[in-house]
Amino acid sequence: MSAPSVAPFEGELRPVSPLRLGLARFAANRTALASAGVILAFVLLALAAPWVAPHDPAEADLFRRLQPPAWAEGGEWSFLLGCDGLGRDIFSRLIWGARISLFVALMVIGLAAVIGTLAGLAAGYFRGWVDTLVSRLVDTLLGFPYLVFAIGLMAMMGPGLHNIVLALVYKEWVFTCRVVRGETLAAREQDYVEAARALGCGPAHIMLREILPNVLSPVLVVATFRMAYVIIMEASLSFLGLGVQPPTPSWGAMVADGRDFLVDAWWVSTIPGLAILALVLAINLASQGLRDAFDPRLHPS
Repeated sequence: MSAPSVAPFEGELRPVSPLRLGLARFAANRTALASAGVILAFVLLALAAPWVAPHDPAEADLFRRLQPPAWAEGGEWSFLLGCDGLGRDIFSRLIWGARISLFVALMVIGLAAVIGTLAGLAAGYFRGWVDTLVSRLVDTLLGFPYLVFAIGLMAMMGPGLHNIVLALVYKEWVFTCRVVRGETLAAREQDYVEAARALGCGPAHIMLREILPNVLSPVLVVATFRMAYVIIMEASLSFLGLGVQPPTPSWGAMVADGRDFLVDAWWVSTIPGLAILALVLAINLASQGLRDAFDPRLHPS
């Protein structure tokens, strides 16, 4: 007589994926969640710029030159944040300028993450001369001050949006590469990698299918941290006149436009400067929340 089969318990708990656990921890962090909301607000404003901006950002009206914000004496609610030295609406230029900063940040971080991840995987997995070549290139690029390096490249390539992206990607990838290389050196000695080798899997399969999924979390955290720095670098280059050229609005260029009016028209430089501060601070706080949520050393269980 055969033993009766036992049906599996329907209420059996299934293991929760690390991604869902990390997202749940991030959602429980009120500061990080609020910072993510600020970032989302900037993104939505940038995407909806053609419909949200009340005026043409390039339209000048010398009769409104240095008009103060709406809450100050002489201001108008139709020009909420006042006007700059050429009578252009600061609020409209601020919204359109967010497009430039976010576009540059996303493009630079996206390209740098792809290049740095592939280079770090190759250096950490193959080691030997591949690791030596990549490591020496990374050390060489890190030897140059970031802003000086970017200024030199922009001086050779000329100002422009696409040249800013290329100039920043040239050095930005090294930060992702260092993180991925270190994670790959540790992962290549793990049992699952040895099992994949024993099954006859090639290096490309092991790096992309076995190791890469385990290094994506630190790559995400590093990319978020670096996005804030890229925004500052883009604003710095635009402030120096090496970024996007007029009449395209840029936060860094807006700060530069108002440096001659800091005493009499503080809003021309201060308001775009506060926008840079708010976005960079929100990104830093959100990235710190991501690090705390996904760092396995903080959640060993």
